[in-house]
Amino acid sequence: MDNSGKIRVAVNGYGVIGKRVAAAVREQDDMILVGVADVSTDWRLRVAAQLGFPLYGADPDAARAMQGVGLPVAGDLGELISAVDVVVDCTPKGVGATNAELYRREDKPFIVQGGEKHALTGHSFVAEASYAGALGQPATRVVSCNTTSIVRTLSALKRAGLLRRARGTLLRRATDPWESDHSGIMNTLVPEPEIPSHQGPDAQSVDPELDLVTMAVKVPETIGHLHYWSVQMTRAASKAEVIAAFLTSSRIAPVRMDEGHVALNTIKEMMADLGRPHGNLYEVALWVDMLRVQGDELFYAYMVDNQAIVIPETVDAIRALTGHIADPVASIAMTNASLGIGVVKGAT
Repeated sequence: MDNSGKIRVAVNGYGVIGKRVAAAVREQDDMILVGVADVSTDWRLRVAAQLGFPLYGADPDAARAMQGVGLPVAGDLGELISAVDVVVDCTPKGVGATNAELYRREDKPFIVQGGEKHALTGHSFVAEASYAGALGQPATRVVSCNTTSIVRTLSALKRAGLLRRARGTLLRRATDPWESDHSGIMNTLVPEPEIPSHQGPDAQSVDPELDLVTMAVKVPETIGHLHYWSVQMTRAASKAEVIAAFLTSSRIAPVRMDEGHVALNTIKEMMADLGRPHGNLYEVALWVDMLRVQGDELFYAYMVDNQAIVIPETVDAIRALTGHIADPVASIAMTNASLGIGVVKGAT
């Protein structure tokens, strides 16, 4: 902590997730963004410098390369790590596992993203489900965007005593929007080759009690993911009771087809109209008028913003690892307030 008691945070990797984490950390009253590290020298780092983020090279060579193109460089990753209380690793899949060795050697708590294996940290994080287990731990893994949505929604049903088992089909965006020019798919659909797809077992790394099976298909679009779920409840329940259970989560937002939210793009547009940076949808956007209950069976669908949903989870994970706030409800409320979560008020 610094002299004011604020958590000093480093972000390693300034890509799709890293830049959003950095911006979110800067919005927290109890955190200081000490710097961001990367290996790149392209436009993204120039924008970061313009935004006032202190820049560090992810290694000495990267620092020299940054200096060579005129970027203001504060130092390298080793210097950044020594100056902080916690490191958020937002590097590409596999790189975080290598970096973990450095963080452990420097005795710094660290957070990795969902592309890494659960075994790397021994703890997987979704704030509403596993915050307490992360308190004071040396590391945690914020699970993937799809897994985050699964745990949020099923945990809400579980808390209400309604969840017996769940089966879901995921329509997955093909790539991140900014990479649409050089990756992704066109004019086809790509089934994930195994059932269950990896998201189901991943959700069970957060909550082993969840009885669920997932299937996934990669589709040729980049706006977000679409989930369809079939749930057997523990008993018959009314639609109103089910919706009330979902809305006990502050990070599930009700949307309606009959209010014009007929597709993913309309929800993303609403986020931009609300002034969210990058049009970020931090919540699960769940269609409440589409939702159906037949006896003890429940059917529903929702949207996941693959670039944004894990950002509030990462902020909460910072507080949990450092032990700065022990109560998950208090941390979630602080994060929600700072990011404007909870302003979507669709009629139910």
